[in-house]
Amino acid sequence: MDLKAHIRGIPDFPIPGILFYDISTILSNPSAFEYAVAAMEEKISALQPDIIAGIESRGFLFATPLAMRMGLPMMMMRKAGKLPGEVISYQYELEYGTDTIQIQADAIKPGQKVVIIDDLLATGGTLSASVRLCQQVGGEVVGCGVIIELDFLSGRDALQVPCISLVNY
Repeated sequence: MDLKAHIRGIPDFPIPGILFYDISTILSNPSAFEYAVAAMEEKISALQPDIIAGIESRGFLFATPLAMRMGLPMMMMRKAGKLPGEVISYQYELEYGTDTIQIQADAIKPGQKVVIIDDLLATGGTLSASVRLCQQVGGEVVGCGVIIELDFLSGRDALQVPCISLVNY
């Protein structure tokens, strides 16, 4: 299946000059959604993860069914203040300012092999911070998976681990 045929481009969102690649059209087509999850499973199974981590919020949409298919736990990576209980934080730089990503303190056991899932790889800031957060608590990040990669932004260069993408622009 050609997943690009199921991704809608929305010009000037969220600001003028940006072409937003919308995965809502994959989600609204059960065949395309199933294909995307199955294709990701096929590609990341060789990494033999112990846990799947999903980045808020669109990463959750693919990480959850992927973890279920693979019989693995799914862990949420969220912005500050969104997770209950004790959390571990990682603050990272943005173009203008900083952001913080968190996981629950007991989400990863030291030595667990983690694959991090998100919908899109652009500049690599959030995905790179997610890798570092998992490593900070003793996780072994064996790779990342994204539905869409924007090659022209070179986000892959910011990552310290392999990244699998299903669609490249």
